[in-house]
Amino acid sequence: MTQGSPDGKIGAELVRQLGTFDSIMMMVGIVIGSGIFLTTGIMAQSIPSAGLLLLAWLVGGVLTLTGALTFAELGAALPHAGGQYVYLREAYGHLSGFLFGWILFLVSMGGSIAALGVGFAEYVGYFFPALSTQRFIFSAELDFLGAGRTYALSVGQLVGVGVIVLLSAFNYVGVAFGKLIQNVFTVVKIGAILAFIVLGFTIGTTVPIDFTVNPTSLSTGQLFFGFGVAIIAVSWAFDGWHNVTYIAGEIENPKRNLPVALVAGTLIITSLYVLVNVVYLLALPVPDMVGVVRIAERAATALHGDVAAALISAAVIVSTFGALNGAIFVAPRVYYAMARDGIFFRKVGEVHPRFCTPAFAILLQAVWASLLTLTGSYEQLFTYVVFISFIFWMAAAAAVFVLRRTRPDLPRPYKTWGYPVVPLVFIVSMGTILINTLIARPVESLAGLGITILGVPVYYHWRRRSRLSEGESETSSHVEK
Repeated sequence: MTQGSPDGKIGAELVRQLGTFDSIMMMVGIVIGSGIFLTTGIMAQSIPSAGLLLLAWLVGGVLTLTGALTFAELGAALPHAGGQYVYLREAYGHLSGFLFGWILFLVSMGGSIAALGVGFAEYVGYFFPALSTQRFIFSAELDFLGAGRTYALSVGQLVGVGVIVLLSAFNYVGVAFGKLIQNVFTVVKIGAILAFIVLGFTIGTTVPIDFTVNPTSLSTGQLFFGFGVAIIAVSWAFDGWHNVTYIAGEIENPKRNLPVALVAGTLIITSLYVLVNVVYLLALPVPDMVGVVRIAERAATALHGDVAAALISAAVIVSTFGALNGAIFVAPRVYYAMARDGIFFRKVGEVHPRFCTPAFAILLQAVWASLLTLTGSYEQLFTYVVFISFIFWMAAAAAVFVLRRTRPDLPRPYKTWGYPVVPLVFIVSMGTILINTLIARPVESLAGLGITILGVPVYYHWRRRSRLSEGESETSSHVEK
């Protein structure tokens, strides 16, 4: 198959070879990383109530479902590579789409891939201490603009780079490899979680669950604020649900399969999350959860003894590996779409003639994520874009309203169920979390806004380059004639 490339030549294009099952596994595999194994103990600091903890996870699932139902209409109407980038571009213009892609490449996805790589290495270090992130190769004091900083390189960081490069190589040489890895590891991941749930309900040493709403006698204001903080944590455990839209250009019959993947994936994830948290509560009283980061290990040990902790660590390795592969798979499709629009490196918009993958986009992403992994700067960068990510989610959801008004004739094989209430619920909820984030992290939020604004001159540079390139192509064709 061929299509016009950014330079006006004919080249290979992406091939639709992802079925319904592949798409669902891609979504589930990306979303379920390490969050479900780590988040609940942190949430218990804000809301030390079993009932409210479960309610927070359920609310997070409902909010994700409102977003999935909204994005399903956009994905079915615009089933192209790039997903959310395409929705923003069509609703508000190229600049908004570029700024989304700019932040995605520079921080959001680059930082996520780096974090997943190091997280994978950290759990590998549980079994092989020589590969741990705590085993340092060297450290040095650096003086940058008069500010001292200690840089340390660990074996774990090298393991993180290694797994990023390995999975990038598999995804470079074909969609078949990438989807096979995703399907296998997601099925194993779901199986491990289901085993944890079933064993927790049947043979674990359990404690009665206290469903008292306010056992520590917090004020009403403290309860509401704490619940809001918990919802932020939950929303990031669900983060990545929209990433499946990035690969719409390779999904078979996307007008049907993409909405199915979004909705079915959300229901699967929500069910697993809620049931896992019920098991946590059967294993530990809420006071024993407060502040515990590795809550899954603590709960497994309480239920089944010390051996269970090792099994949970193995499950986290599988889960993180699958989430990492999914992130590496989907994100390059956004950069590919940007390049096709002339607002990113032209070579990024090329498809490998043999492997039918956005090969150079995958390579560029691997290099950048590896650099972030080695520098260890991804964590700080990631805190900067929390605020911005919510803005882009809200803007993409609002595109449903914009496009219904500006492009009423656009084919819509699926229309958002519950429109306009469902999109409004998602937008208002994300707006509330946005305000909470701004209040809680004003410096990081403004820094993220600054990084985004830096993309504006970069965008106009790319537009200028694109116009000059188009002008040269036209001149060349006139000369040939």
